[in-house]
Amino acid sequence: MLHKSLVAALALVASAAVPAAAVAGHAPEEAANRLVITVADSGTAADGTHELICGPAGGDHPDPAGACEAVERADRPFDAVAEDALCTYVHGGPATAEIEGVWNGERVRATFSRVDGCEIARWDALVPALPEIGA
Repeated sequence: MLHKSLVAALALVASAAVPAAAVAGHAPEEAANRLVITVADSGTAADGTHELICGPAGGDHPDPAGACEAVERADRPFDAVAEDALCTYVHGGPATAEIEGVWNGERVRATFSRVDGCEIARWDALVPALPEIGA
């Protein structure tokens, strides 16, 4: 009898320690799409670091809805330009950016610049996640 009481008491204590989300079969979820975007030398008010959360759009980014849409529609937005890519020799200014975080459940980290035509196109594909730079 003592053994049954002890087992019942331990089961009660253990069940009280289990969070409600685990009981329901769901672990608490972190935002699947959360990015930290740091921009420097763009000559715009966007210089600095901003958080972007998508699904739903939020964070302190100046245009979270537009930024989320830009990243979602971009083709492989965090991939670097291929080493064998043929890029025009056009300098688009000193602006740089870094995007780091989680996108679709995957950790991402990418750097951006405007040093040639390929990098400019890569940057422009993410406007307004990255600031629009005038010609």
